[in-house]
Amino acid sequence: MKTRDLGLGTWITIGSPVVTEVVSNYGFDWLLFDLEHGCMSEEGMIANMQAVRGAETKIIVRVGELRHSLIGHALDYGATGIMLPHVENAATAREALEAMYYPPYGDRGLSTSARSFGFGSRVPKDIAAMERPLFMTQIESYDGVMNAEEIAAVDGVDVLFVGPRDLGYELSVRPAEKTMDMDEALQRVAAAARKHGKQAGILVRNVADLPKLREYGYTALAAGSDLGMLRAGY
Repeated sequence: MKTRDLGLGTWITIGSPVVTEVVSNYGFDWLLFDLEHGCMSEEGMIANMQAVRGAETKIIVRVGELRHSLIGHALDYGATGIMLPHVENAATAREALEAMYYPPYGDRGLSTSARSFGFGSRVPKDIAAMERPLFMTQIESYDGVMNAEEIAAVDGVDVLFVGPRDLGYELSVRPAEKTMDMDEALQRVAAAARKHGKQAGILVRNVADLPKLREYGYTALAAGSDLGMLRAGY
């Protein structure tokens, strides 16, 4: 697997460092810290990052909106990458990347005393040569599906990640002449990612769907959430 490829991950929504630490012991390739719908706060990110066991575990932070200061803050804290929900066109993807990159590639502010630089103890000589953060764009609407190819074509987009609940609901309430069924949408997104050498990803709620999703080309898979597992256990 390439360094920038994502394998099996899971959602971290509760925001408890203890729960995050427990989950991180099970060998997930990546953990998604959910600041959009989860209980984790911006202030709680560092404690949860410190709780993650395994230096190779990638931490992706899902921000609730395209806010440059929040994206920069998450990366300064030590996030490996960012997930942005409701990406419907290439322009939105490019704006998010500007917030994620230092000049000359973007407009992210630089603080070498941030946690991502070991609080000043691990500052590289060439900031511009650093590996850029991972970027996962969420496809959650008809327009996002229809524009999936242009989004995938943006340099810096790593994953087209389907939000199945949002996308399924949005498709179900659209006028009949301006919608499609979920399977068609999934195949369109996967084909767009494949055409441009990017990954297709999705949150998996039913393991029975895995063979179909793999056949379509989905490789960045998230297996439920900490809250969902807790609820199922009880």
